[in-house]
Amino acid sequence: MGIDSNRFEGPVDEELICPICSSVLEDPVQAPACEHAFCRGCITEWLSRQQICPVDRQEITAAQLKPVPRILRNLLARLLIVCDNQQYGCTVVINLDRLESHLKECEHNPKRPVQCEQGCGMVVPMDEVKEHNCVRELRALVERQNETMATLQQELADNKFQIGQLNRELNLVKEFMHAMRGSDPRMRTLADRMEQDEVVRWSASLPRARVTRWGGMISTPDAVLKVVIQRALCESGSPPHIIEDLMDNSHERRWPTGLSTLETRQANRRHYENYVCRRIPGKQAVIVMACENQHMNEDMILEPGLVLIFAHGVETDANFQPPA
Repeated sequence: MGIDSNRFEGPVDEELICPICSSVLEDPVQAPACEHAFCRGCITEWLSRQQICPVDRQEITAAQLKPVPRILRNLLARLLIVCDNQQYGCTVVINLDRLESHLKECEHNPKRPVQCEQGCGMVVPMDEVKEHNCVRELRALVERQNETMATLQQELADNKFQIGQLNRELNLVKEFMHAMRGSDPRMRTLADRMEQDEVVRWSASLPRARVTRWGGMISTPDAVLKVVIQRALCESGSPPHIIEDLMDNSHERRWPTGLSTLETRQANRRHYENYVCRRIPGKQAVIVMACENQHMNEDMILEPGLVLIFAHGVETDANFQPPA
């Protein structure tokens, strides 16, 4: 497991030879008592069979091995060795401690990665350039990517199926709760609590938003804009039972008294920074949910929440850390 002594320029001192493999020490360690030095790989394999020093037969374990002295490491480092790639044309003779860094850059290294110059631009080992076929390799690459894509598509389909199953089960529970709500007051209370918990979880799943230009608020969105926002709410996982109310609350005619007119909005602008806003993903719009804004005055909030649409000035709050 050592280094062939024939690769070195000039004689090598016997102290630098491993007694087990008779080659120059590689990653050397020594016995604690007799201080005989060995290649780490050689002595580790030896001790796996018999726990004695191969030179003087003293008892020794792998855990007792220790690094060789610095002077021995320095002597090894100064040895002159030919490059591993000598047979491929490299004529460099270098100190042993610099061999590893040289091999990474040696232009004669047959496994040195080079870029194909025939057109595909792929990176291949230098000794494979002659046999490299751009069309074949690109076809193989496309096939691997297609296989990966097929696997991802199957996983996506499986996930969608599982989500569909869970949604169906959830809808059954909701239908059951709805049916029981009219016959049992306790079930009505439980159903209301479940729906409220669902709203809270969904709201918390949306990123916190920061409005930089409250003056860009659109108080009377048209039908097309409302459809776009409603679709985004659905895609974000909004509980279906509140979507219609939220969209109704996107128009100033449904807003609370503190927002109902331009004059009141201007007068109350200083209060806007107190809103806990959640961004509707991908849109210049936020929701201000009643469950997160109980600190606001009644004239500034509405159940289940407000949808505020802007022409510009909505950012995701990058400094906000969601609760663990």
